[in-house]
Amino acid sequence: MSTDTALLGDRRLGRSASIQPFAALLGRDLYVTAKEFPVFLAQVILQPLLLLFVFGRILTEIGFARHGYAQVLFPGIVGFTAMLTSIQNTALPLVIDFSGTKEIEDRLLAPLPTTWVAVEKIVFSSVRAIVACVVMFPVGILVLGSIPWRANGVPLLFAVIVLGALVGSSIGLTLGTVVQPQRINLMFALVLLPFTFTGCTQYPWPSLSRLEWFKWLTTLNPLTYASEGMRGALIPSVPHMAPWICLLMLCVSLGVFATTGIRGFLRRAID
Repeated sequence: MSTDTALLGDRRLGRSASIQPFAALLGRDLYVTAKEFPVFLAQVILQPLLLLFVFGRILTEIGFARHGYAQVLFPGIVGFTAMLTSIQNTALPLVIDFSGTKEIEDRLLAPLPTTWVAVEKIVFSSVRAIVACVVMFPVGILVLGSIPWRANGVPLLFAVIVLGALVGSSIGLTLGTVVQPQRINLMFALVLLPFTFTGCTQYPWPSLSRLEWFKWLTTLNPLTYASEGMRGALIPSVPHMAPWICLLMLCVSLGVFATTGIRGFLRRAID
């Protein structure tokens, strides 16, 4: 009995000893981001800003999109920002770290388990994505003049943003440990572009009833659940997927991609 108690105490001591270097690693990354905040904003806001401006403002004003379409588009753009920002902020630096700069070796020398290094990557990219989503709200007001908002939807909004960012970071971790540096361009062409346009960012999922095959194809994309969850939080009057389905599928996606991403990270770290 005393041996079991001692082992339990050692495990707790190991966990507590890992928290401080984990926090230090995360704090250093956040500090660097804060110092380069304008550059960070330019990196994460430009693409969703252009999508919002062209689809929500230009096409509406010239009559190619219906009045009110921008209100339907904005929640999808926020979901898109959460996932794409976290994917890019995890995958691209990881590919470079493992191949060119070998900076990852410095992180692996930190006094904490290798798994925690992978988790720090996920958490850090998720924090950046959450910040980008928050910035999108004043950007949306600036571009569109007004955005959908519902105080009662804030808990769902927060949950979808956080889960969407974590899922995106996990997908980025998976891609970053699988894709070779010479195939980064191929990753954008074969993964990120289809990911962007099959995620119900520009259209609500129920509106695809006339394209049944494409409607079910979009269910394979985790971005669909982030976009539809945002619509459920911000503009529930528009037909959308049930929020509980969105939350459930985001949790499932997080479990799948976090597991595959961490395993891939461990494999590359050992190699």
